[in-house]
Amino acid sequence: MKKSLVFAWVLVLAPLAVPRAHAASAAQGKAAFPICAACHSLDPGVNKIGPSLHGIIGSKAGTAPGFSFSPAMKKAGFSWTPAKLAQYIDDPQRVVPGNRMPYAGTHNMNTAKSIVDYLEQVSK
Repeated sequence: MKKSLVFAWVLVLAPLAVPRAHAASAAQGKAAFPICAACHSLDPGVNKIGPSLHGIIGSKAGTAPGFSFSPAMKKAGFSWTPAKLAQYIDDPQRVVPGNRMPYAGTHNMNTAKSIVDYLEQVSK
């Protein structure tokens, strides 16, 4: 098969694999989420020990309504992108030193990214 034809097929088929990969990752994230659910809700505006995670992606850190954040989180000064959230889930103290979340992190970036994929899926 000619290289140009192979390249054309890759361009056509590669985007079809991305949703499947994202769905598989989100399924893994759902399986890992119970550790988060101990303190966080996925329901809008329902805060537990931690703030609701509904709609977290794109929101400014330390600003969820009705939740009392640590001074460190209030001063974080960034919005939650998927990459930033995965870093935080992986190692919260590295991303926001002095935050009050009593969770040490996944210390596994694949697991953290899967949880973010799940959060993106359920927050639509």
